[in-house]
Amino acid sequence: MNKYKETFGVDISKDVFDVHGSSSGHNQFKNDEKGFKSFLKILPNDSIVVM
Repeated sequence: MNKYKETFGVDISKDVFDVHGSSSGHNQFKNDEKGFKSFLKILPNDSIVVM
């Protein structure tokens, strides 16, 4: 049994960062404070994020 609700893979570039969730699929955010805050809002508890 997996102890994480979802696993997220993150690819960071200069202007944006791409996130792929094992359940939620692909999302893209601006690589700035607002973008990171937006990502944190969709991040479920008990998740793991890998870069």
